Amino acid sequence: MPANPIYQPILVGAAQHEAVPAGFFADDQGKNISTLNPHFNELTALYWAKYQLKTEDVVGLAHYRRFLGQRASHHYQDLLTEQDIRHGLSQADILLPKERHYYIESQESHYQNAHLKAPFMVMREVIKTDYPEFAPSFEKMATSSHAHLFNMSIMPQTYFQDYTDFLFGVLMGVKRQIPYEDYSGQDARVFGFLGERLLDPWLYTRGLSFKEYPLVTTEKTNWFKKGSAFLGRKFVKNGRQATHF
Repeated sequence: MPANPIYQPILVGAAQHEAVPAGFFADDQGKNISTLNPHFNELTALYWAKYQLKTEDVVGLAHYRRFLGQRASHHYQDLLTEQDIRHGLSQADILLPKERHYYIESQESHYQNAHLKAPFMVMREVIKTDYPEFAPSFEKMATSSHAHLFNMSIMPQTYFQDYTDFLFGVLMGVKRQIPYEDYSGQDARVFGFLGERLLDPWLYTRGLSFKEYPLVTTEKTNWFKKGSAFLGRKFVKNGRQATHF
């Protein structure tokens, strides 16, 4: 884990583990959805933070293998410091990873080539019915070839509470309508993948400014494997088993 104390590690899915590593928080404390971690991925940590970190003025989420950085690298020395974060938030409302571009696909077609189609369609209907003010921005995201992915961001507490109200409101609405417990493989992680497509609709509906940062990744990308998987998902029937590397 990074040595800088602004990065606090959280054990996700802690309800399924007997022990918590020293120095870690656990996402099964207080109000939580820890038991849903196989389906929500890192979002169980975000849900935990929503209720347990209300006294923090700024809240963000990174991954064990992805962080926002001063430059793209594989080294912890390049991670954003508190000074970097404070400076960034003096210039913009939200700090985000650089957009991911899919030059020959829209966000919707990419999602449907990589994942089960029905959950995305249900999410669209939940937004139209329960969160109609976000529907135009959702459609803008769906037809766009780029988006802020990974469920990563850093933002002031007020924005964080508003964002997570929308995020978990939509996802819980979808949860009530799909047989997610019957999904297998990466399809079981459905809500984590859907959540990636909800940050931009919230961001653009609220009209907030943002500043982008490159990723510091602790694992190097296997571009041959990633490219082969992309072609498989797009051109081979049932070719969506491997989606993230």
